[in-house]
Amino acid sequence: MSDWSVINAPLAPGLYIVATPLGHARDITLRALDVLAAANAIYCEDTRVSGKLMARYGIATPRLAYHEHNAQRMRPKILQRLAEGAALALISDAGTPLVSDPGLPLVRAARAAGHNVFAVPGASAPIAALSVAGLATDRFSFAGFLPPKKQARQTALQELSGAPGTLVLFESANRLAALMADVAAMTPQREAVIARELTKKFEEVISGTAEDLAARLKDMPVKGECVVLLAALPTENMDAAALDNALVAALASNSLRDAVQMVMAAYGLPKKQVYARALALSKQEKEV
Repeated sequence: MSDWSVINAPLAPGLYIVATPLGHARDITLRALDVLAAANAIYCEDTRVSGKLMARYGIATPRLAYHEHNAQRMRPKILQRLAEGAALALISDAGTPLVSDPGLPLVRAARAAGHNVFAVPGASAPIAALSVAGLATDRFSFAGFLPPKKQARQTALQELSGAPGTLVLFESANRLAALMADVAAMTPQREAVIARELTKKFEEVISGTAEDLAARLKDMPVKGECVVLLAALPTENMDAAALDNALVAALASNSLRDAVQMVMAAYGLPKKQVYARALALSKQEKEV
């Protein structure tokens, strides 16, 4: 049975980008429900997933699939309907559309064709995670999912090391341990937070240094959707002990050259300083 009453107001023609709950079904706005009920059609990542939400609120609007595998074929059809004056809603399986899903080309095409594009804001996993992580929120960067392969992922982390403020990432449960191991190898003392299954029954937020979390994840089974937040790196020169710690961690699983590059990128330090210290540490290790 529906626990909401629709406001029967017609919608202006256009494309409505509608946020839906991350997990808890009541985390949806009244306006979102009004738009979904009044739209001519709802385009969804997965019609079965969205069907559960629609059934809860008694919304019978036709649902059609729009996802990465059919987007190129469906986009002209959606644009044609918009040209005919339809009011169409776009939703993702959870959260705000266009955040790591295939809606961007459709929005660009709709705007280029002169159609109205309306925001119907609501739940967003990166913002929800930031609100509870206890890390800086005045500046942050969102990078979505990093590459799944180790070398490409490490390169991406190096490129993102200079991003201002808190770095927010998405990661699947089965790759979370590998991601944190890479972060720990580069910056073991970097403050990190993992927000898992936000708003759902098994919601969990864990924090610590990258090194601590990487160690915990080795033997900790993880399920569900994860948001990883990494504190901003210091831009000032590191003291000698902190530099040594970073290099020792990087050298443990990388060549001297790669370890130097990782620490340089992570902390914005000059190559001469980092390379000289890495050579000294490598020499000490060989003499032991």
